Amino acid sequence: MTTLIIVLGALILLAGVVIIINPETVFGYLRSNLDKLELHVVAVIVRLIIGVLLITQASYSRYPLTIEVLGWLSIIAALTLAVIGREKFRSLMSWAMNTLKSYARFGGLFAAAFGVFLVYAFY
Repeated sequence: MTTLIIVLGALILLAGVVIIINPETVFGYLRSNLDKLELHVVAVIVRLIIGVLLITQASYSRYPLTIEVLGWLSIIAALTLAVIGREKFRSLMSWAMNTLKSYARFGGLFAAAFGVFLVYAFY
């Protein structure tokens, strides 16, 4: 299971690098799929999976308390996204993409750093 977390960390790192290099790649994809139910479902499910993995595997990491807290935060985020419904999810995503567009590369840097942290914590 820790291997799966390392793979997820590497994918988060890759997504962060893509955002740093060309934010429109990710933003364009999100914008074009914003009205699709699948985007909302994937956002919830991925956060749930990451949360459960982090909580159950925290004791195998270099930073068990930090990893467990991140896992719970991920589950809380998933539940929040599930409860707010599709329309508010779409509004939140639209707001975030429009308001935070100028900070996209910084967000990519943050995502890349988080991916590196996950890989380091479980490697």
